[in-house]
Amino acid sequence: MSGIDQGQVQGFLAALGLKEEPMGMFYTNSEPVKGFTPKPGNLPTKAMEDRGEIDWQATFSYFSCVLSNIWLARQKKTAAYFDRERYGCLGGAFFLGFVKPQLDFITYYVSTGIPGQMEGERYLESPQVCRHFFDTIAPEPAPARFCVFKPVSQFAPKEQPAVVIFFARAEIVCGLNQLATFVTNDFEAVYSPFGAGCANIVTWPLRYLAQGKLKAVLGGWDPSDRKFLKPDEITFAVPFEMFDRMAQRWPESFLTTDTWNNVKKKIARSYRVWKED
Repeated sequence: MSGIDQGQVQGFLAALGLKEEPMGMFYTNSEPVKGFTPKPGNLPTKAMEDRGEIDWQATFSYFSCVLSNIWLARQKKTAAYFDRERYGCLGGAFFLGFVKPQLDFITYYVSTGIPGQMEGERYLESPQVCRHFFDTIAPEPAPARFCVFKPVSQFAPKEQPAVVIFFARAEIVCGLNQLATFVTNDFEAVYSPFGAGCANIVTWPLRYLAQGKLKAVLGGWDPSDRKFLKPDEITFAVPFEMFDRMAQRWPESFLTTDTWNNVKKKIARSYRVWKED
């Protein structure tokens, strides 16, 4: 298994104009030495729900969004990690592969809610449509105990992320979008499906990869997760193979042209406006 060529990656990020390195996601049985993780709790299952055995008050006391933990990890340049006990939220537990099928309660929560009991998010028009979504995306079971996100520079020489996630604004994402096609010759190399924040950085990229499709996934569209992203920032998640091609082949691409240098002037202006220079 080949790891990340850190020299190539640093050259690629500099050419792209991206100051914050992307995060790599992988599954492992080794718990990170340090990082952010939700507090432990009992993970409810559909079978428990059917039997009326779920303590909902206790369940929601464990709540911690996947994107919120990644946000903290980004600030401290460290890891965020999850497992069946430290899952954060029921949506995240499902999308990261720790529980399946999804609970009926969540189908109501994401859609209409339950009158007199719970206000729904109204992201889908009905619980039936929501159930169809969960059945369609159907995450594979987590292949190891921990789902870990950490900066790509912190991967050991033989470690390899399954997915690499960029957090960036429009000018940089335009470069990633075009480069995705440059390195694949696929004119539909970038998808932007419906999903929670963690679905678009983990579940959808892995699902396409399992189907033999090398696809990048735009995300950050979940209104509930916007508070854990910078203003105007979205996510761009790519399987490692695509990331590796980008890091190797960017010198052949438009990233070396005057056209891109003009875009980088806008990137620099953006950093100044947001006081990130």
